[in-house]
Amino acid sequence: MPEIRQPYLYGIHAATAAWRNPRRTCRRILITDNALPSLRIALQDAEQANIARPEIEIVTKEILDALLPKGSVHQGILLEVEPLPEIDIPTLCSKLDAETDATVMVLDQVTDPHNIGAILRSCAVFGAKALIVSRHNAPEISALIAKTATGAAEHVPVIRVSNITRALEDLAEGGFWRVGLDEHADKPLSGIPLAGKIAIVMGSEGNGMRKLTRENCDHIALLPSSGPLLSLNVSNAAAIALYEVQRQK
Repeated sequence: MPEIRQPYLYGIHAATAAWRNPRRTCRRILITDNALPSLRIALQDAEQANIARPEIEIVTKEILDALLPKGSVHQGILLEVEPLPEIDIPTLCSKLDAETDATVMVLDQVTDPHNIGAILRSCAVFGAKALIVSRHNAPEISALIAKTATGAAEHVPVIRVSNITRALEDLAEGGFWRVGLDEHADKPLSGIPLAGKIAIVMGSEGNGMRKLTRENCDHIALLPSSGPLLSLNVSNAAAIALYEVQRQK
């Protein structure tokens, strides 16, 4: 039985996106015969781009099942990797200094890995420049999050911060307007000007944004609802908010 080291990725989309990413170091790949055709284009892309990659190891589905936590939907691919290089908010703002429009997403104590993965995917779809999360109250970017994000982890930097309030202050210094979402706000998101550099701030599903987080937003807005339920799942709300930002730009 082969051994596998953390960190690792699994699933077709997460693994193929990592394989193509020149910033991602891949140490080892275990794949089943049935899954190999799904990787062929990524193999060709990496070879043409002269990206160094390890030799492929063919294994059985049963071996992958035994190596991964019970219930992992690996789709026949397991990839040992190194973490992506980290950046901080001042570095991000410096890189975006010449841009007039940019969007980032800030999560205040959102803890569910499926939600974080889905939000990361929406960030990639709508062109967000980064996803900012708390270092202490949010999970690491795990294989489960990467799989849920369907490859978005290779395209959108995830910035882990020790203090969300300080992160919002850094974003303001970098020219971002900070827009928090709250179902009890007086103004709809569509009524907020969203041109320029925008940081969308989302709180946890249970308690919403914390007091200091809310106080460090320039605008508080809601997503209007007309049905018997007042609020959406945080990942759905994030997708709608990112769409509205793109629509206004």
